[in-house]
Amino acid sequence: MTTPVSRPRPTRQRHRRRQRPERRLAAGGVALLAVAALAGCTSPQTAPPRGDSAEASATAPADALTGELTIYAAASLGAAFDELAARFETEHPGVDVRPITYDGSSVLATQLIEGAQADVFASADEKNMTKVEDAGLANPPADFASNVLEIAVAPGNPLDIDGLDDLADGATQQPGEPPATLVLCAPEVPCGAASRTLIDAAGITVTPVSEEQNVTAVLTKVKSGEADAGLVYVTDVQAAGDAVEGVEIETAADATNVYPLASLKAAPNPEAAAAFVAFVTSKAGQQVLASFGFGAP
Repeated sequence: MTTPVSRPRPTRQRHRRRQRPERRLAAGGVALLAVAALAGCTSPQTAPPRGDSAEASATAPADALTGELTIYAAASLGAAFDELAARFETEHPGVDVRPITYDGSSVLATQLIEGAQADVFASADEKNMTKVEDAGLANPPADFASNVLEIAVAPGNPLDIDGLDDLADGATQQPGEPPATLVLCAPEVPCGAASRTLIDAAGITVTPVSEEQNVTAVLTKVKSGEADAGLVYVTDVQAAGDAVEGVEIETAADATNVYPLASLKAAPNPEAAAAFVAFVTSKAGQQVLASFGFGAP
């Protein structure tokens, strides 16, 4: 996966949640008669019908939810979902969110289809969520975020990489220097599919030194110096801080990934699962995601 498009260097934007007052009854026989009349005439209130358990749990009081919650989430959601899980536990102290399983969405979808148990699945693309839905495992998903790609390079951008064209086979920014080495996500992974879309649209050929199963592995290779550049999400560049620098891709919006989230039909804790989905898609949840660089769905 690779590809750049020539463009004038844009200005880079750094990415560097009554009690109704009781009426006093007047003393005397009139008041007593009124009370007696009320007692004889009023009928007991009928409790409202109980709705679907998943829907009811989404608005249940904090202390009504208990047990463990198991979440499978795309690797690019790491920092944001750790924060969301911590806030969810604060609001629902009876719930224990287990360490979240992060990996490529395709890897997680395969694990779920093969029998792995979880309460919630958050994918970095709709394709892998559809696989889980088609297997009859997921409740109707909700889109909750979006993300685009950026080129991650070493701090200071020593090779002066300005766009996808600089990553094409044979391209070099400095005379006598070898071309930049590139690492990408594998094609079946959402970040890999998006990378290939941008590379193909740019009309270039790239030869990555490796193709990884999740975006975290791509970023790690750039941070460690094993590759000069890698295509990752803007949120990954932001989360990496000073460890890498981000180079914007002019056509990045053409390969925007929309993230869907769903509770699973066989969830061991369906009430907490539904409540977590409701929290992530709420205004508070969206504010947390935005603070980590995610766009609106």
